[in-house]
Amino acid sequence: MARKVRDKELDTREARSKLKARGKPYWRVIEPGLHLGYRRLKGRAGTWSARHYLGSQQYQLEAIGTADDLSDPDGVAILSYWDAQTKARERMVRRAHATAGRTPPLTVWAAVEAYLEWLESNRKSAYDARRRAEAFIYPKLGDIECETLTTDALHKWHVALAKEAPRVRTKPGAKQQHRVFSADEEAVRRRRASANRVLTILKAALNRAWRQGKISSDAAWRRVEPFEDVDAARVRYMTIAEAKRLINASDPGFRDLVQAALQTGGRYGELIRLRCHDFNSDTGTLAIRQSKSGKPRHVVLTNEGAALFAQLCVGRTGGEIMLLRSDGQPWRASHQGRPMLQACKRAKITPPISFHALRHSWASLAVMNGVPLLVVAKNLGHSDTRMVERHYGHLAPSYVADAIRAGAPRFGTVPKSNVRQIG
Repeated sequence: MARKVRDKELDTREARSKLKARGKPYWRVIEPGLHLGYRRLKGRAGTWSARHYLGSQQYQLEAIGTADDLSDPDGVAILSYWDAQTKARERMVRRAHATAGRTPPLTVWAAVEAYLEWLESNRKSAYDARRRAEAFIYPKLGDIECETLTTDALHKWHVALAKEAPRVRTKPGAKQQHRVFSADEEAVRRRRASANRVLTILKAALNRAWRQGKISSDAAWRRVEPFEDVDAARVRYMTIAEAKRLINASDPGFRDLVQAALQTGGRYGELIRLRCHDFNSDTGTLAIRQSKSGKPRHVVLTNEGAALFAQLCVGRTGGEIMLLRSDGQPWRASHQGRPMLQACKRAKITPPISFHALRHSWASLAVMNGVPLLVVAKNLGHSDTRMVERHYGHLAPSYVADAIRAGAPRFGTVPKSNVRQIG
């Protein structure tokens, strides 16, 4: 009988509940060349996985099952730490017998995990990709061997994703909640765009495995086409008057965060990681050291923006987190949603906008004021102008617009009115 390997962090659900939720598993060696992994998840039961050593610093990952974080173990669908050890050893023996002289079959779960770990090791943000993989790829496709994937199965999975109701934030341990699915044109576009993003993650992972020679052909997923014409979202931006109202309507701690976003066009995740030494008062720039693309950049500030960040950093040490909540605690993932909604309500901004719309507002207003698209792209962290042209190019002063407004006919048929728009 195999010995049982104890681990005070993993062998009970109480111990595991104290671990930090994260995408990367907590690993424990249970046999030479065999690791048992536990992934702690927010809002639902964690998962067990096995890591088999193949030699030459390479591992093969394999899903085992769901942890007994929320339900009693049954040894089949719900596994305790000891059940997971047994399953991992069984897999190791079965693989040794079945794959003697050849590489074990690669599952979708293992391919995507390897891709996400590669992203993380290259200092690129994998937070959003991991969340999407855990929610939409692993449950349906995770246990399927990559060699057995078919175009038809992947196409059906992709279409079904677009028909799922949008998820909403759900308390840990509770059943996942969803919004009522609206059938209007914009709601359908958003769901299809979201399904395309998940498909992109899956294809990137499978392509990487294929290029490494772990999959014999890429034909199955190469033939799965994304939904067309769904990425051209109407960019919502605020006027200067609306931005001022929003700033004044924001709670004190949140107000600093709003102003920082409007002055830089920075993403929420980039702003909450800022430290005081990231602001350079001599050059009037702000260093974004950890961005979505993984590449650092320097945001050039206006005099007004430089004054704001100088005020935020005065009397503080360089290593301190720059933007904090009113209670002095750091901002965390999704903390911005509720105060943003409250500020929009007070400022009478209808319909309410998301925090990300502050980034759109900075870019839109800059483009309309004549800032070149390349300059806007650099400040936003894009490698070229394609994204900026797609979303903001129509706002830029152009020869066509100037010519039409100067020379197109006028007919004098607009009815006169004393009603005037107010800011």
